[in-house]
Parts: sequence; structure tokens; C-alpha cells
Amino acid sequence: MNNIPGYFPSHWPAEDGGPRREQFSELHPDYLLGDHLRVTSRTVMVATMVVFKSESEMYLLCHTGGESAVSWVEQVDSLSLEMIRRSPDLPGGLTWPGGIAVHENGSLYVAFGRYVHRLSSDLEITGVCELPRNRPYNSFVILPDGSLVTKDFGGSLPIREGISADCEVCVVDPESMSIRARLTVPEASIARLSADGNSVYCVGISRFWRLEWDPALGLLVLDENFSPLYRTVSGEGYGWDAVISDGSAWFLNNGEASDKYQGSLRGVGVASAPTAVIRVDLASGLVSRFEVSSLMGGVIANPPAVDPIRGIVVGYDSGNGVLTAWNYRENRLLWSRSLNHAAHPLVFRGSGYGVFSDYSTENGESLIVIDLESGSEMARCSVESPLQSVIFPSIGPQGELYYVSFTTLTRVFS
Repeated sequence: MNNIPGYFPSHWPAEDGGPRREQFSELHPDYLLGDHLRVTSRTVMVATMVVFKSESEMYLLCHTGGESAVSWVEQVDSLSLEMIRRSPDLPGGLTWPGGIAVHENGSLYVAFGRYVHRLSSDLEITGVCELPRNRPYNSFVILPDGSLVTKDFGGSLPIREGISADCEVCVVDPESMSIRARLTVPEASIARLSADGNSVYCVGISRFWRLEWDPALGLLVLDENFSPLYRTVSGEGYGWDAVISDGSAWFLNNGEASDKYQGSLRGVGVASAPTAVIRVDLASGLVSRFEVSSLMGGVIANPPAVDPIRGIVVGYDSGNGVLTAWNYRENRLLWSRSLNHAAHPLVFRGSGYGVFSDYSTENGESLIVIDLESGSEMARCSVESPLQSVIFPSIGPQGELYYVSFTTLTRVFS
């Protein structure tokens, strides 16, 4: 059970497990070894993620596409994956995958398009906030006082090319659903926000930004002494979502061309510089990097995996199908292997295993359990998805896995 201030005390109340985006569980599920994995799958319509309020209360976020898209939430049986109930359509607007979280007040909140909706546990709409910009807002984080923090998506969309000049971060009151504070970051950001306490982190297209929230005064302030430049190599692309772990922020570069996704990211990249994990020290602002792949045409759309227990970071290049691990405390390459992974990874800290995916056009997608120290494959199973996932898997209360793609929801268990 996680007890993250602002979130409901569930084992997985939000995307990536919480605002630090560490994507981890302390469990050591033995079933993740061997060839006896079983799956239950269900076809879904453009799903994004599942979150839990309790062991038996699981919620799935879905959406449509286009310029007038809607999202909705389904309460889903955690074993059969069948729908129990469905929310009304939630107006959105321009499409980019949004997010859902279970708040400490017991409500569900959804950010999708230019709206934040509040839902009851039985999926009735109890509040709505229209956000100021006519852009999609790509999810949110919850701060310790319960405030929701969201940001507009500044990248290219399938129906709109180009990167915005800046982005605006908004703090939304969870009860009144009014905007408490607004702050412009002076460059575009494609990544989702991360947070640690009242510090909010924003990966811009060239710099890494820190914003500080003062709940007593209702002020959101840009830290003018902390904006390290991370994009320094000719031909490299911008960064995506940051994992906050072990005193650092960790994210991958070469984020351009993710909007070219057509069932897979393989071969769509445009970068001419190596794909790398970027590390930003949160105290000093020092930037370091760990090369994932030297191949041209790298592309990513999600964060790396970090195991602070063992001092391991794992990055990937979805454009070329490469997965690489480093011992970051010793600055030592551990292993590199071919794997067509694109989604958010998962980490089982108790066992030192990571969960990744492997896609092929012939066989669809499989989940792969890998020993983070050695790179050895511990288990593999098909998740019955014809598309490569570029979104959010989750970990169940007993360590079972919930895989989500734009077409498929799968439970992996023993």
C-alpha cells in the first residue's frame, strides 16, 4: 500500500504509481519466472491506463480521437476485465493521451483535452474545470495539499504540426475545480510533469525546469536558479517524462517523431545523435548522460526505468529496437540487447526485475521480464495486442501485471 500525500492510499493510485514516476513495486512475485504465465485479454478503444482505489476497484481510462475528442472511465473487474460501469462521455477537445488518478478525498480526477473532470467512485460527474489554452493537457500530478497540477502539451499532433513557443502550468483546486495559480514556462514542453513534495518538475524542449508551490500563499514560482540545459548535442531531440529517484531526475532524449506512430515507433525516428538517458542532479543541476544507442533515427516517447537499490538505469531506443542498462554509480555499461520496447517500463525492486515489451508486426506484442543486473530474460508471454504499446502498464495488488495498449487490456498472472 502506498501512502503518497494527496493520493488515495492505494497500491497504484495513478499513472507510474505516483508523481515521482518511479513505476515500481517492492513485491517479489515468484510467478514472474519461467514459462507458466497466463493472460486474460479484452479489446478496448484507445485505452491509456488503469489505476486502483482498492484491490477490487480498478478504473480504466479511454478516449476517442480528433479535434472534438471525448474521454471516459470504466470501472473494470480486476480479474475478468469486464466492464462493471461506465462514466458519461467527458468533453475534451484536441487529442493527446490524458491521465487519471484517485485523490485522497476519494474522488477520481481525469485530465484530457482542455478539461479536468471530477468523478465519484460510481463514475458520476461531480465537477469540471475548463483549462485556459486550446491545446490538450497531458495529465497531471497531485501535490501534498491535494492540488492538481497540469500543463498543456506543446508538441506536434497528428492533425497539427509544430512546437509551441512556451507552456503554461496550472494549479487546480480539487474541491472548487477552479484554477488557483498559473505560470508560464518560457519554452515548450512535451513531457508530462513530475513532482516530489511541493517541487514540480517540467522537462522543456532544451532545459529542465523546477517550479515551487506554496500552498499557504497559493503561489507557483519558477526556480530562477535551476534550469539546467540538457540538450547540448547536435542532432539530438527533446526529452520526455522524468523519473525522480535517488536525488536526480532521469529522462530520455530524442523525443521527436512520436506523433508519427502508426502501430509502432520502429523506424519513425529522425534524430541524428545517439539516444541517451539524461540525468539531472536535483541539488547541483549537473547533467550527465548514459548512451543507449549510437544508431541514427532514434525515438522514444516515455521514461527510463530506474532501480535506486542497485544503482541501475535502463533506457531504450524505440526507433531502432535497443534496450541498454548502466550501473550509474560506477558509470559502467551492464548490458545491451535488441528489444522493441516503447511503453512505460515497470520495476520490481524486491527482485531486481524489470518489465518491458517486445513488438513485432508478425506476432504482436509480448511482455518480457528481465533481470536488471544481467539482462537475462526471465519470462515472456504474448499480451494479444496487434499494436505496440506507447502508454502505461500497471502493477496489481499481488504483483500481477496490467498491460494497456490502444487496442488491448491484458492481465498477466500465474
